Amino acid sequence: MADDDIGFPKNAADERELYLNWLGYLRGAVLRNLEGLGDEQARWHPEGALLSVLGIVNHLTNVEWRWIDRRMHGLEPTRHEVEFTPGAELSAAVAAATYRDRGDATDAAVRTMQLDQPCIGEPGTDLRWVLVHLINETARHAGHADATRELLDGTTGE
Repeated sequence: MADDDIGFPKNAADERELYLNWLGYLRGAVLRNLEGLGDEQARWHPEGALLSVLGIVNHLTNVEWRWIDRRMHGLEPTRHEVEFTPGAELSAAVAAATYRDRGDATDAAVRTMQLDQPCIGEPGTDLRWVLVHLINETARHAGHADATRELLDGTTGE
């Protein structure tokens, strides 16, 4: 695939848009690993290792929610281990749609805040730091999803 086909980020004069472009690109990398998988395949992971692609998508959805909707507003974040291993109630299609919606909500919220807006309850942390953290977390899990998918069916990501 060409860079334009996968939304490879271009330089942006606006720092906020640069962060959001990279975060969007990485979300796409994660979602491309889910494409073409049925629910059972989306839940697969090697015995005792890695997470399923579905678990990664569900986890990243929750990570963005925790940081943007909870931590940035000083609300107590919650994390449950079940987000890494969702049950049969979560289909691959619903997880992908929810992650896309969460990405849209994150982008919209970030565009209403100042980059130096403090993260309430997280001393020394501001929105800029949160965005870099989300980029890092998403990049790490995109690679993780690449490994899981390649072990599942040989598909390699871009």
